[in-house]
Amino acid sequence: MTTAVRAGIGALVLGAALAAAPPSGAQDVPEVALLVEGNHFQPDEIRVKAGKPFVLVITNKDKGPEEFECKDLRIEKVVPAGKTVRLRMPALKAGSFSFVGEYHEKTAKGRIVAE
Repeated sequence: MTTAVRAGIGALVLGAALAAAPPSGAQDVPEVALLVEGNHFQPDEIRVKAGKPFVLVITNKDKGPEEFECKDLRIEKVVPAGKTVRLRMPALKAGSFSFVGEYHEKTAKGRIVAE
């Protein structure tokens, strides 16, 4: 095997390894699952670490869409029926942040507690 061929193979292996690796710091961002089912959020209280961003993974098991709305954080996102949406959430100050399912506000309620 020539030096040029070895170098080419080495570059391909390195490139594949870099492509498979998550971006720096991505593994440090925790994911928090939130389920929409029966026009309710489950769990209805989410606890996260204050000062640390996280990803909210919302799965809608209902037959209709639901809109996740958190007025305190100015976040609104429609989650289509049967789909999952990932929201990158900012680092929150310690406190409680209420959210609702805008399409079913009477039943779909919850809060995020940052501590």
